[in-house]
Amino acid sequence: MNVTGILLAAGHSRRFTHGNKLLYPLQPGQPTAIVSAQHLLAALPHSLAVVRPETPDLATLLSGIGMEVLLCQPEQQEMADSLAAAVRHVLLRPAPPDAVVVALADMPFIRPETIAAVAGQLAAGAHIAAPAYQGVRGHPVGFGRHFFTELASLTGDEGARSVLRRHAKEIRLLECDDPGILKDFDTWEELQRLLPQP
Repeated sequence: MNVTGILLAAGHSRRFTHGNKLLYPLQPGQPTAIVSAQHLLAALPHSLAVVRPETPDLATLLSGIGMEVLLCQPEQQEMADSLAAAVRHVLLRPAPPDAVVVALADMPFIRPETIAAVAGQLAAGAHIAAPAYQGVRGHPVGFGRHFFTELASLTGDEGARSVLRRHAKEIRLLECDDPGILKDFDTWEELQRLLPQP
């Protein structure tokens, strides 16, 4: 099955007080978004990232590690809008994917094997697939081709939540031992709580 990874990296980092959170180094030379992208590429080599034109440094870094980069327009910078732009983009390919796995650039603690397992559920016939840790659904979320039209028409800052609500019975949860699927951050203080303490 042809599965494409989509990394949503068009956020504004408005609550992060130390610059762009996606460029913040988790370790020397390892910005948040690059770690997230490397994990996605390890599982799904044909992945693309959606970024804002105002963040050329981020676009350059992502392109440099082999990620296709899609620049979203000002009206496409909320989470759902950037996801819709990415889905419309992959639908224009000569061979559109059979499914997509949607990951968030501010979730760098998800293991590549978890992402691969979500893609595996889609290949096994799941219409929607997501990991769960101790019963709590997390990211990334995979969608089969059946949902591309809905995803391509999304707007606003809710991401794909509306699609998940409408099709809750079609979600196949994959219980995993990966707490990273629940770990995102909006503020510098939240990030400090997630990082290993020296």
